[in-house]
Amino acid sequence: MDLEAIKEKVDTNIYHIPADKEVPLHKHTKEDEIFYCIKGAGVGILEEEEIELEVGDTFVVPAGKMHSVKTNNEIYLTSFLVPVIEQ
Repeated sequence: MDLEAIKEKVDTNIYHIPADKEVPLHKHTKEDEIFYCIKGAGVGILEEEEIELEVGDTFVVPAGKMHSVKTNNEIYLTSFLVPVIEQ
């Protein structure tokens, strides 16, 4: 396993999602996505399931699963896209 190659492919993002922003359901076919709530509160949507998010909570989305995030106020999230390693 080439750890340096994996490290180069990890993508880190920070999102601010206000109440009026609609994040469409979408999926990543080759990456798992890990969200970490850094401010505010909202809901992580994983296909048919809703997961409450507050500061310090995480939301893990396996590759290939439809997902989104919504909030009634605002939420700040950091997100890590981690490549799926073929076994």
